[in-house]
Amino acid sequence: MDMSRVAEQGLVLLGCGKMGSAMLAGWLEHGLPASSVWVIDPFPSDWLKSSGVNINTPLPEAPAVVLVAVKPQMMGDALPAITALGGGRSLFVSVAAGTSISTFEEVLGQKTPIVRAMPNTPAAIRQGITALIGNSAVSDADLALAENLLSAVGETVRLQDEAQIDAVTGLSGSGPAYVFHLIETLAAAGQAQGLPHDLAMRLAKSTVAGAGALAMASDEDPSQLRVNVTSPNGTTQAALEVLMHDEFGFPDLLHRAVKAATDRSKELSRE
Repeated sequence: MDMSRVAEQGLVLLGCGKMGSAMLAGWLEHGLPASSVWVIDPFPSDWLKSSGVNINTPLPEAPAVVLVAVKPQMMGDALPAITALGGGRSLFVSVAAGTSISTFEEVLGQKTPIVRAMPNTPAAIRQGITALIGNSAVSDADLALAENLLSAVGETVRLQDEAQIDAVTGLSGSGPAYVFHLIETLAAAGQAQGLPHDLAMRLAKSTVAGAGALAMASDEDPSQLRVNVTSPNGTTQAALEVLMHDEFGFPDLLHRAVKAATDRSKELSRE
């Protein structure tokens, strides 16, 4: 990961909660000097205080990147701190859900290069995936720099249109919660069949983690992986008859769940 430009010009991080902290930890581990980072956060954590970065101090005039990582409801109060950095000298990257590129352009100016990104919570262990899209002022070099920074917490993918960000939010942004609920309910189902709680939970966690790792490592489509472990008239087929063909099975349930999250993301952008 090439951090030379950022190390030389500096990086401003607006907001350092869980996502901001995960990214900052990744950057520091990849060699970005703590002295090249300026953090604006009203309630810095003990970890942040011990990291050696500049906290709530005067900002550089033209940092390479300004990364916005505040919660949507705090955006109105937080943005004035970085408004003076707009105009085109710095690349702005936002990982704030529900805040459109046009909202940033109204505050920072349309000539300001702005990348909107949607990461997810596995970023905390460097296993996240982040989708990103830039405005018309973003160059190829800007987009590459944004990808470089966001790759510190996992994979990155580029979107074709900002409208796709709502579906990304519904799928991968909110998706970890669906998987956590799957683990929770899978363990409860095992417990209902006579397993002790701790054993059922361990089996559920390991099964979901292992299946996910296998899906990532395999060249085969997940649908084929499913077929591979489904013996005719066996135990897995008995379960899949319920999951795939029941009135409230996975296909209908997950389509409705992702749509609900996507619709809510659209609503947040208009609020």
